[in-house]
Amino acid sequence: MSVWALGINHTTAPLDLRGRFAFAVDQISPALQSLRQSLKSDAELTIVSTCNRTEIYGAAQDAGAHAPQVLQWLASSGGVSSQELQRHIYSLHNEQAARHAFRVAAGLDSMVLGETQILGQLKDAVEAAQDAGALGSTLQQLFQRSFAVAKEVRSSTDIGTQSISMAAAAVRLAGQLFEDLSKIRVLFVGAGEMIELAATHFAAKNPRSMMVANRTVERGQALAARFDNTQTMLLAELPSRLHEFDAVISCTASTLPIIGLGAVERAVKARKHRPIFMVDLAVPRDIEPEVKALDDVYLYTVDDLAGVVQSAKDTRQAAVAQAEVIVDAGVQEFLRWMALRTDGTSTLIAQLNQQSDAWRAQEISRAKRMLTKGEDIDAVLDALSRGVAGKFLHPAFSQLNAADVVQRDAAQEAVKRLYLRTHEADTQAKER
Repeated sequence: MSVWALGINHTTAPLDLRGRFAFAVDQISPALQSLRQSLKSDAELTIVSTCNRTEIYGAAQDAGAHAPQVLQWLASSGGVSSQELQRHIYSLHNEQAARHAFRVAAGLDSMVLGETQILGQLKDAVEAAQDAGALGSTLQQLFQRSFAVAKEVRSSTDIGTQSISMAAAAVRLAGQLFEDLSKIRVLFVGAGEMIELAATHFAAKNPRSMMVANRTVERGQALAARFDNTQTMLLAELPSRLHEFDAVISCTASTLPIIGLGAVERAVKARKHRPIFMVDLAVPRDIEPEVKALDDVYLYTVDDLAGVVQSAKDTRQAAVAQAEVIVDAGVQEFLRWMALRTDGTSTLIAQLNQQSDAWRAQEISRAKRMLTKGEDIDAVLDALSRGVAGKFLHPAFSQLNAADVVQRDAAQEAVKRLYLRTHEADTQAKER
């Protein structure tokens, strides 16, 4: 069995291309079913899709055989040619794929070094793959171990303590444009996790007012209720009311821009050319890119924020080195697990566990019958322990009593090695 990963991210593809391959959480399960049909294979699959990346992870006996088909399927889903996508794609196998997954979970491969949001997004992706019936034992192990590594990285290093999130970066940039953030009106478009984080950061600056515009009124109201001086409005009202706001932060799951050039032009005119600060955190874009060229409009995308969020990167290099050590240890453990599955050892271990469970069940059943008959509990426990021990020792006794001298000598050494730890210690002492 091999594992592989194929994808694009913020280091290999521009924002608009990444936007073509964004999958909402509720789209992942049907997308996986479509991919499996395209491959005509029962290979294990998972799709991870965030603002910064779209990655497909897989596990199969022959990972290389699927790569061209996966690339073609992904290109088709984004409406680009395979040749165009090939220029931006990365393809990783086995150790490289595992290390990449672990680094992603730990926030080491993010635009915001050490960010924690990716872990929740990975867990959503795994759950979606489970729902689609595409998650097998190998990918389950890969991601569960990546989650454990991420937890250890965050608990034992300082990688996240100085992390500047996209939301915090937006507040920092707004502070460079507006002298006093307590005097501005802020509009949040959307009500997801990223907008919630942005609203939390802006609320700490006590702006004059905050407004949430969302397609679902109830969800918008639930978010607004968490903050003082915050109201809601319908998304349909946005074009006619855009001029009321000094700062606009948008992040929705829309596949098309919801804030167009014309609406922003009218807002600027109505504001008598007072500046508007706009941040588009969505992939695909929520705000038409032509807006950036307007006078008095300061538009930033997730890629534009990259320089801001990296400003504290140098101070975290020691923590990164510690995190990489943890990741490497996790990768090696996963590869050992893979090797055990490949050479049949895991099958043998499973068979031994099944045998021992059957023996224990027999002795427990016998002990219960003895208790039912009213026998002394100490006698029952003694019989239980003797019965279990006897079942485990019987194969060894049989080999030791074998008539063949060669078999008996080999059995003696095996029994000493497996059962008598003092023998192992004595052997090691003699070797020293």
